[in-house]
Amino acid sequence: MAYVSGRTYLAIPGPSVAPDRVLSAMHRAAPNIYEGEIVEMTHGIVADLKRVALTTQHVAIYIANGHGAWEAANANMFSRGDRALLAATGRFGHGWAEHASRMGIDVQMIDFGKNSPVDPARIAEALKADKDHTIRVVLMTHVDTASTARSNIAAVRAAMDSTGHPALLAVDAVASLACDELRMDEWGIDVVVGASQKGLMLPPGLGFLWFSDKALEVSKTSDLATPYWDWKPRGTGTEFWQFFGGTAPTHHLYGLRESLTMLLEEEGLPNVWRRHETLASAVWAAFDAWGTTGGISLNMADPNARGRSVTAARIANGGAGALRKWLEAEAGVTLGIGLGMALPSDPAYADFLRVAHMGHVNAHMTLGVLATMEAGMQALGIPHGSGALEAAAGAIAKGSRR
Repeated sequence: MAYVSGRTYLAIPGPSVAPDRVLSAMHRAAPNIYEGEIVEMTHGIVADLKRVALTTQHVAIYIANGHGAWEAANANMFSRGDRALLAATGRFGHGWAEHASRMGIDVQMIDFGKNSPVDPARIAEALKADKDHTIRVVLMTHVDTASTARSNIAAVRAAMDSTGHPALLAVDAVASLACDELRMDEWGIDVVVGASQKGLMLPPGLGFLWFSDKALEVSKTSDLATPYWDWKPRGTGTEFWQFFGGTAPTHHLYGLRESLTMLLEEEGLPNVWRRHETLASAVWAAFDAWGTTGGISLNMADPNARGRSVTAARIANGGAGALRKWLEAEAGVTLGIGLGMALPSDPAYADFLRVAHMGHVNAHMTLGVLATMEAGMQALGIPHGSGALEAAAGAIAKGSRR
């Protein structure tokens, strides 16, 4: 018997749950795009986007997903033939490298595998070896959405500074923005890549670039930026249409205005970070309990190296795939696939899944996912340890006392 007549829950790492308030804000007639409310509202949105990334510098808005934001970043930072040093910690690091290579950028990759964060010492070593300073940018992912590895951005910046190398630091924060703590100016990040469909609680469709004065100066000599992708008019222009390279993404902007109000004015960014920390700890506590029997484990062993927005895990012998199917068919819950952990043609592909706890998520939503996962394991006969739900509830209770 399937219990799916109620409201279903999409617990995948993007698109995340869009609040009803955000959807309601978008459900309206199209506005005048030449003057009036939306023009003034956009100036406030730009200011608040800077608050989300904790920067006083520049931000550009694109009608695109995260892949489009990658391309925009590449186009503005590089000329064809320029060199990049890319630190990969999962599938999305490799994806950024593939995009850059296809655009004619010479990518030197350091692959840290699927189970570890970036080692700052290896970044410093590679930059020291670049005696002629031909590496233009260091590219890295804050939280890789596939492996869920979280890297220490401030430590990487310190390692870069120790070498005296002039390379920019560009960070993919699509899976961490408004979930994990991120401090662009304080951590010395030159370019932050973001998108609307995760921590910002919107449908997919907007990509964002935050960029420093140093990155802006570098972009003036880059030859890959076509008129649409050029961030200079978007980030420093004086006319409304320049923010978007043409027609504004009107309804996304109304939704974004609502989500930024919820994040910054009502909850407050430090509280947003603490909420994600607590929900993540509940998921980890459940997996630790389930994993006492064997065959169930978190992808990232070190809690300090785990993203707070999504958790990747393994349930052996195809258990992850079977559980995902049961949850969607029987309980109305959809979990994420184990992206990049194995090829779809490999039987091990069915051993991996991801549980998202990003964006518009609270304790009962996360505990509900864990409870239905426990029910699915029992129904399918998947061996697992006991006490997972009690441990998860304890993590929530502990977090509420902070």
